[in-house]
Amino acid sequence: MNNLSGGILILYKDGGITSHDAVNRVRRLYNTKQVGHTGTLDPMATGVLVMLVGRAVKCAEFFDGTVIESTKSYRALLRLGVVTDTGDVTGTVIDRFYSIPAEDDVLAAVSKFKGEIMQIPPMYSALKRGGVKLVDLARQGIEVEREPRPVTISSISAERITDTDYTLEVSCSKGTYIRTLCEDIGKLLGCGGTMAALERTAAHGFGLDGMSGLPAAVTLAQIEALGDDERIALLYPVESLFSNLPHIELPPFFARLARNGCEIYQHKIGTALAEGDYAAFYENDALFAIGRAGMFPDGSAIKAVKLLK
Repeated sequence: MNNLSGGILILYKDGGITSHDAVNRVRRLYNTKQVGHTGTLDPMATGVLVMLVGRAVKCAEFFDGTVIESTKSYRALLRLGVVTDTGDVTGTVIDRFYSIPAEDDVLAAVSKFKGEIMQIPPMYSALKRGGVKLVDLARQGIEVEREPRPVTISSISAERITDTDYTLEVSCSKGTYIRTLCEDIGKLLGCGGTMAALERTAAHGFGLDGMSGLPAAVTLAQIEALGDDERIALLYPVESLFSNLPHIELPPFFARLARNGCEIYQHKIGTALAEGDYAAFYENDALFAIGRAGMFPDGSAIKAVKLLK
């Protein structure tokens, strides 16, 4: 694979491997060092891991919700009556409760977490403090104070499996910790709670079933069984990430100016984007940059903020 090729791979991560392990294996499978992902999944978690391959890694900064949808969806197993040091069943049990609330009380408590809520990030997370991951501090027995952060739960529902186990279906903003959500539900109910399983079912608009006419999420084993051409066919084109942006076809003169970092004045190319709006720059029907509109000395213009080719 050459440096100009690449795309978006919708990987179904199996349990038992880290997201970094998955990156390394995709690097080998696609014969490129240019591989990244758009949001860590815990080793125990399964599901959608959006991988950026080749030149697609240049698009990572747009997955924060400014250009590309940042919402993620999960299916989790909430286990009531148990509290662990990690917030999930891989940890050490530090408390047990034997009086479990009735189903109606559990469902009512779960519903209270819809909307904007405050979460304290868990110690067992990849967040860094002083350049060190919190999880590495936690493994040394060190706990540091963490500030609560606002996150948004756009939808949440629960279904009873047993008296202690409930399936949660959650759609949420980036930065939401489902293990913390399980713990907080347990705290509200007064019986403790922990996460017993987690599957990410969608991220950034990519789901388990893929998009119309494009591949569904695939496992590493499935990719390994394919030939090179078949592996490349699994990649979503980089252009698909920016299909919601205005498509601006630039003549060679203006395309050259954009590539050289010059602003392109809107009255010269017949556009009227509002300040702060993003657009996709094309030349000869090929996407080469993402631009953003702003005010410049001679008026409103669009300037490339990321060259993709």
